[in-house]
Amino acid sequence: MTHPIPIRRVPGDRPWLLDLFSCAGGAAMGYHRAGFDVVGVDIAPRPNYPFTFHWADALEFLADLIATGEIERFAFVHSSPPCQAKCNLSVGTNRSRNWGGIHVDLVAPTRLLLQASGLPYVIEQPNGKAEIRKDVWLCGEMFSLDVLRHRNFELGGWTAPQPPHPKHRGRVRGWRHGEYHDGPYVAPYGNGGGKPTVPELQAAMGITWTDVREELTEAIPPAFSQWLGTAFLTRTRTGVAA
Repeated sequence: MTHPIPIRRVPGDRPWLLDLFSCAGGAAMGYHRAGFDVVGVDIAPRPNYPFTFHWADALEFLADLIATGEIERFAFVHSSPPCQAKCNLSVGTNRSRNWGGIHVDLVAPTRLLLQASGLPYVIEQPNGKAEIRKDVWLCGEMFSLDVLRHRNFELGGWTAPQPPHPKHRGRVRGWRHGEYHDGPYVAPYGNGGGKPTVPELQAAMGITWTDVREELTEAIPPAFSQWLGTAFLTRTRTGVAA
């Protein structure tokens, strides 16, 4: 199987990044802003994805790229494998064409294929029980967002410094244990219980190209991946060793 991935071959091209388990492109947009051209892959159709997109099983797609040598077109891989089998959160993106579905642990097989690719990579997971190295963790407060959304990142083949974590300005607003709390942050998950509206989610996350609640609640803010992509490209361009 050959994938029609357009590759420009003129000096000054932006490097290509493969975005696995892409959902609607929260991570993709940040990497694009950092300086990458992005190709996304997800098992669900994502008509709102803002860049080149392939509707496919992410691991099968990656395995095929490795087998055919097409992986050499890429400089970097980001992955956000579903974590429900070992995580406190229970929302799904990539094992069913419907939301939710059977919870399957894809972190370990994702890592094995990423290592086989020979490319530097990121595995992203929420706080919880997913078994990844916590090489860097990011919070919305680090980027002055109105959402916390703590996320852990395993960095394969490269390193990045850990940014300082500013003190939170208050609570996440909404109902908790029968009591309503006000605060500067919105809760980007679920429905009801004082959860934000779609426009509030879009503003807090910095995501404007999708208005699908499930896609917004699955995404990471583009500010996170823009920081990671900028850190990687800075190291690459300055010749800093991993």
